[in-house]
Amino acid sequence: MQIELKNIHKHYGPVRANDGVSLTIRPGTIHGVLGENGAGKSTLMKILTGFTRKTSGTTLIDGHALDIDSPAMAAQYKIGMLHQEPHDFPALSALDNFMIGRVSGISSHRKSHRSELISISTQLGFTLDPDAQVDRLTVGERQQLEIMRLLALNIRVLILDEPTTGISRTQKEILFASLKQLASDGKSVLLVSHKLEDVMALCDEVTVMRQGKVSGRMTAPFDVNQLLQMMFGTLPSPPVHQPAIPGKPILALKDITAPGGRAGLNNCNITIREGEIVGLAGLEGSGQGVFLRVAAGLTNPTRGQITFHDEPLNGSGYHDFKKRGGAFIPASRIEEGLIPGLTISEHFSLNEKQDRFFMTGKTALNQALKSISRFNIKGRPGMDAAALSGGNQQRLLLSLLPASPTVLLLENPTRGLDLGSGHWVWRHLQAQAASGSAIVFSSSELDEIMMVADRTIVFYNGAVVMDTPTHQADADTLGRAVAGGAVPQ
Repeated sequence: MQIELKNIHKHYGPVRANDGVSLTIRPGTIHGVLGENGAGKSTLMKILTGFTRKTSGTTLIDGHALDIDSPAMAAQYKIGMLHQEPHDFPALSALDNFMIGRVSGISSHRKSHRSELISISTQLGFTLDPDAQVDRLTVGERQQLEIMRLLALNIRVLILDEPTTGISRTQKEILFASLKQLASDGKSVLLVSHKLEDVMALCDEVTVMRQGKVSGRMTAPFDVNQLLQMMFGTLPSPPVHQPAIPGKPILALKDITAPGGRAGLNNCNITIREGEIVGLAGLEGSGQGVFLRVAAGLTNPTRGQITFHDEPLNGSGYHDFKKRGGAFIPASRIEEGLIPGLTISEHFSLNEKQDRFFMTGKTALNQALKSISRFNIKGRPGMDAAALSGGNQQRLLLSLLPASPTVLLLENPTRGLDLGSGHWVWRHLQAQAASGSAIVFSSSELDEIMMVADRTIVFYNGAVVMDTPTHQADADTLGRAVAGGAVPQ
């Protein structure tokens, strides 16, 4: 099945998210769509899958003009998409979500669907529990579930928007082998990504977008520098790591055991100090996410003690954590970080109180304008925060934080961000660490942890298996620890 998008336009008021974009997706190929955050990639894919209506332009399927006006219609034509943000049913189990979209319905053939889910999970190296409730899974595990659901639906055109964010290097290699097999079977795969290494390893051809337009096209083998030039114009400079001299202890977790995710947290002992950047590594669901939520007061431990500046924090909740200068940014920016339907300006009106009242509309507008300028957010004060690109949502979340938090906890802070946006986030966080803030973040990217962290903590099956100064570890050692292998003493 060949798909052609011709002269696609999508306007949001004066903003041209897509400005005359044309793209041909040939059967039996893997086509990459590259571009920085806000370039219009996700908008174009949402038009193709019926989540967003185009302003103008033509969609052709096997030469026939077709207006795909809903995800259900896209599914009829066997077009499926993995979105950056989860599009699932959190109150249902993993198995129930896996079964959605089947002709047989949700109540019949449950046993065979369970076997199918377990089989695909085993093939891809995933470890999802079919009976786990989805709202207890990490964002990465929810992505894994959606990938398996789409593969099982026999999709003819598979669109993957940043699919490797929540999976390990080994899992990525297995997934890529499956995608190559799909292409060899005559199906089409679209990889929407900012990761050049993924494009180089997987794609036959690439379309690069910039500011809503196509800035270039290329077929394999690819010239990395030329692709970067097409994406950014000028190449973004990476953050320079300045090793920290850790100060006094701020946050301490002693003998902590807590529920959550696949493994929970078992007998965890970690102390965080002023000015240090701490990276948390591990396979999805290994305990690093539970640690962050326990530390922030969002999950209560069943055993152990939490202290903040030597004062007990157990059971106090996130409000008390925030009151003491702490802050937390979740991986799921829309579900937990921001409020869909509220504008950028309205987020500021809720964020701060003045004289026991919330900000006035005028004060919130002024604060939004200042933050848009300072954090280079590509949006207007009256724009729905959910309509921002992933990179701009992350900038907005950072702009809503206190100027100098005592400790900042982040889940996958550069998830789905392009190179330039990711570097910007880290320069901002490094500046906060230099002023004395402790930065603690989880990441599925060992390269990211090794680039910016002063200290690396590896979790496996709910336990800390490695806690080391980052400069004393290499990628192979960390990789073995993440996979549960022996760690040198």
